[in-house]
Amino acid sequence: MKYSQAAYGRIFVIRLEDGDILHEKIEEFACEKSIKAAMLIAVGGADTGSKLIVGPEEGRSKPIQPMELILDGVHEITGTGTIFPDEKNNPKLHMHIAGGREDSTKAGCVRNGVRVWHIIEIILLELLDTKAKRVIDDETGFELLRP
Repeated sequence: MKYSQAAYGRIFVIRLEDGDILHEKIEEFACEKSIKAAMLIAVGGADTGSKLIVGPEEGRSKPIQPMELILDGVHEITGTGTIFPDEKNNPKLHMHIAGGREDSTKAGCVRNGVRVWHIIEIILLELLDTKAKRVIDDETGFELLRP
């Protein structure tokens, strides 16, 4: 385990609108407001055709091959995530959502493009006094959090 400590800063209440791409709008917002680190919760709707990363094709095989799931139909979603700067100091969102439709639930990472269906509400809590950042891991290719 690796860890560091942070303090909290500003709290933002955000409404994403119909057609917005979740990770793009949140990262743009973080740039505009000079947010380097944050935690987020989200609730709302993901539109048909939204893309989730849903796991590697095979558990621990190398290289890691991500799988993508395209949502068939509108899904009610809830999610949690973090923002930390990448190696170029750009804010980078890492968020997972669970989405339901009728009696089916799907979950995954929003990185490939979750399109808002009418509305997604986000509460963003800024984290201060942290030097944590996302650094490319040569072994996995992931941008891993370095606290």
